[in-house]
Amino acid sequence: MAHHLVNRIPSRLLMWRRVREYAVPPSMIETATARRAAGDWAGACAAARIDVDLDLRAVRERHGTELVTRLRADLLRLAPDLLRWHMPRIAPDGRLRPGLTVCLARYPASGAASPHLVVRTPPAWADAGQRMSLALWEGPGSGPSGHHPHPHPDRRFLLDLHRHLWDAGRSTELARRCGADGALGAGGAPSVEPCSPGGPSAPDSPWAVGRWAAEAELLLRAEGRSRGAFTVRLGARSRAVLELFAPDDSHVPALRPLRESLPPQEVAALPVLPEAAARVLPDLELLRAGLVAPGRLHPLVAAALAESGAAPMVGAASASGPASVAGAAAGPGDPHRVECRGEVHRIALRDGGLTAVDHDPAQLRREELLVVLGGPPLPCLRAIDAVHRSPQELPAVRERLRHGDVAGALAVVEGLLGPGAVLRDGPLREELRSAAARRIDHGLFRAGLVAVHPAAGTEAAGTGAGRRPRLNRHTPPAIRRKRADRARPRTTLTR
Repeated sequence: MAHHLVNRIPSRLLMWRRVREYAVPPSMIETATARRAAGDWAGACAAARIDVDLDLRAVRERHGTELVTRLRADLLRLAPDLLRWHMPRIAPDGRLRPGLTVCLARYPASGAASPHLVVRTPPAWADAGQRMSLALWEGPGSGPSGHHPHPHPDRRFLLDLHRHLWDAGRSTELARRCGADGALGAGGAPSVEPCSPGGPSAPDSPWAVGRWAAEAELLLRAEGRSRGAFTVRLGARSRAVLELFAPDDSHVPALRPLRESLPPQEVAALPVLPEAAARVLPDLELLRAGLVAPGRLHPLVAAALAESGAAPMVGAASASGPASVAGAAAGPGDPHRVECRGEVHRIALRDGGLTAVDHDPAQLRREELLVVLGGPPLPCLRAIDAVHRSPQELPAVRERLRHGDVAGALAVVEGLLGPGAVLRDGPLREELRSAAARRIDHGLFRAGLVAVHPAAGTEAAGTGAGRRPRLNRHTPPAIRRKRADRARPRTTLTR
């Protein structure tokens, strides 16, 4: 019965449930909130694992005092833990979307390009720790972001139009902007091509079609227009081209499919509805499905949804639902019980380590020596060894390490094995060792020492290592024909 219930839960909701459990731990939210309340915006960013790559003094010298005043005001309102909570993520692990530059705010300037306050995520090969960086983007080729794969702000992720997703002073707008007040109905939805069997207007669809008209109006106003065409990205190769129209300014604008087809170049130049506006808020989907309790949400998110009445109602309904949130795990002091020599023995933490408490210490030393000499171990010692190598909570440790919560992962390990435990070879030790090694890659990326991952196979990375360069649009036609000829001999000294 439970198997069929789990199968009915969409995979995206299972991913978001893991993200909400592990990606932004309560300790991070508590520390970042305390530092933000004290006016320490840099300390709040450090608590949320966000590196600050901007210097206010240098910005004042380049752009003047007025821009710095506005920038500092935004930094004081920035809730970095809330920003991490709402950052775009990728399946199946729910990690931060790699190599992304997201615009948080735009500032007017006398130059050709207006400065943008942006947050960046590292490329996938350097995403250990799931750290982000905060910077001021001042146009193409500016700033210390030359080694970032995509330093230009992405049009699909415009959080300057959704300040409630990172601005603590405007977080109360979340319920209205996400449609928690019931504005997510599919009535009046435009006829668009579906990107999934359910389609954008299906009851369980992740698309917030009912909010597209209002959000498109905000998007077009930011572009300097009140009406016009825009696109919605429905999939990797699927776009919906819609038009916002109204008889006059006194009427509420509505959507309709664009009447005439446009060339691909013109479609690509149209404004793109941001992902935050195109999709239903994941927290709202989780609440409605009963996969998360309101108390497990970010405090600012829970408060905003509670004002609309969505969080308490759904939370109460999900308490007895089939997909209700699992109960708390057993405490770290709970003993393990093992059948050993016809008796049930206990294994618990003693003196900073996991110990078979029903065996005499001298007997344990003799048995351990016997194991070294090749003898069979006691069932209690086998259980202790299994917990050290691959504990039952290993998936929780892995999830925390994937999302950069090293402190949380170590706390789980210490709760299982004790602070004085010595890890033995096995999956647990390999996970911790791999996480430490990948943090070195992130440090090299941050320092600008490795701009392209050596295993990427690109021409820049592969030529120096003796690899054959890949064919691309810069390859001369003669070399391309030679490499594509299957009849040429393969026993040659040249590549």
